[in-house]
Amino acid sequence: MTATAGLSASDVTIAYDGTDVVHGADLLLPRGRVTALIGPNGSGKSTLLRAVARLKQPRSGSVLIAENGHGNGSGDGDGTGMLDALALSRAEFARRVTLLAQSRPTPAGLSVREVVGFGRHPYRRRFRSPDAADLAAIERALTLTGVAELADRGVESLSGGQLQRVWLACGLAQETDILLLDEPTTYLDLRYQVEILDLVRELADVHGVTVGLVLHDLDQAAAVSDRVVLLRSGRVVAAGTAAEVYDPELLTDVYGIRIEVEPDPISGVPRTRAVGSHHLRTERIR
Repeated sequence: MTATAGLSASDVTIAYDGTDVVHGADLLLPRGRVTALIGPNGSGKSTLLRAVARLKQPRSGSVLIAENGHGNGSGDGDGTGMLDALALSRAEFARRVTLLAQSRPTPAGLSVREVVGFGRHPYRRRFRSPDAADLAAIERALTLTGVAELADRGVESLSGGQLQRVWLACGLAQETDILLLDEPTTYLDLRYQVEILDLVRELADVHGVTVGLVLHDLDQAAAVSDRVVLLRSGRVVAAGTAAEVYDPELLTDVYGIRIEVEPDPISGVPRTRAVGSHHLRTERIR
């Protein structure tokens, strides 16, 4: 096991209704780095993320997390500073790993500040009011996500993009070392997509948070991540830097549409172009 792992899943198989949908997948999230899971719809990327977040029990395989979380509970280590994530108590796991799921209900009758405060539940004893650490974490999360000015508004009055940022603030208030995000830019306009991805980079670069996120946009994934994991039909088919994984023939095969790849002229990061029938007709005319 690499000493730089923040989270590592090995040979994970996941089934729904008796049918395997993820097959022997390995997933490495390096500590303090951003890893993007990519692949077409139905490739298993969100299912794999939910499994390592313990929202779906793997049929087989192991999930280990770094032994440097905020909690003081115990877990079974593997001798390399890693803990068996599946053996931790629910509270201890929640002090180490945060998941921002793709779909969440809108809680009526609550303010933004109250919803963000949900992220502090792993640290609270029953019936105890928020302490200074809780309040500071909530305020920091509100500020980082740009929703501090909405703190006293009811969440039912928010737009989809505003609500997405509130849920991200809730996850940040949990103050874990590992943050898992399932399509965090959904419902956001271009400005807030960029700002959320900038925040993801800041969390890794400045605060040392290990981030794993599912993204559909290949260019966003290349721009924000240190490494990408490409899935198809429940199997990991490639993992590495975007420059290593973004092979035009491989992407074309996985997505079932011609995909061209070129380096961005400014950043050098791979940039993709999906070529549809309209572009093909234009090329023939030329």
